[in-house]
Amino acid sequence: MSTGIFGTLVTTPLYNGLVFLMQLFPWADLGIAVIFFTILIRCVLFPLAQKSLRTQMVAQKVQPEIDALRAQYKNDSQQQAMKIMEVYRREKINPFASIFFLGIQIPIIFGLYFMFLKSGLPVVNPDFLYSFVSGPTHASTLFLGIVDVTIKSIPIAILAGVTQFIQALLMKSVQPQAGAKGTFGADFMKGMHFQMKYIFPLIIVFISASLPASIALYWTTSNIFSIGQEYVIRKRLEEKK
Repeated sequence: MSTGIFGTLVTTPLYNGLVFLMQLFPWADLGIAVIFFTILIRCVLFPLAQKSLRTQMVAQKVQPEIDALRAQYKNDSQQQAMKIMEVYRREKINPFASIFFLGIQIPIIFGLYFMFLKSGLPVVNPDFLYSFVSGPTHASTLFLGIVDVTIKSIPIAILAGVTQFIQALLMKSVQPQAGAKGTFGADFMKGMHFQMKYIFPLIIVFISASLPASIALYWTTSNIFSIGQEYVIRKRLEEKK
């Protein structure tokens, strides 16, 4: 597996986590262990996800005000930026919350990639295990007895893209005011929404199809979890109103 700080902080803990889950659930194959592990990771990241989604919802609410400020101070970029930041501070909006939440998952994806590439699975290597982890000596890599998660799988890659598209479809886009059409901010938001809705799922399919199926399975499970999580968080935030 990968060595150095990344291996110590990411790859090795992921490896031990999967082996530990197979120790707890001896009937589970490696694919099911990946699903359980993904759910566990998303539960840990739930506070960040809640903050990210809250930022999106509040940003949608104040977008007309932001568009009005852009139109009002279109000839004074410094004043425009100050006024927009005042709105962000008033509404407690962190514009980087969504980026941070997405970025924190990237090391996990790389960690899973290195783990399945270099750990020697389906044989469990005791040299990589912590002292308190004693999993099986051999792990079944056939997910539900059908798909080998250590190699590429086009169907699971497509499933990852489809669930990503559904997740983007459920996200409410920010619609600029009529007076803001044609502005850089309005065009940027429209372009970003189009890319997240149509282009990003295709990118996910392309990347997942070139990696072990375990990565696509992780992304698919994470997307499904996000869809349910978004429903719960939106309901909670709307009840608080």
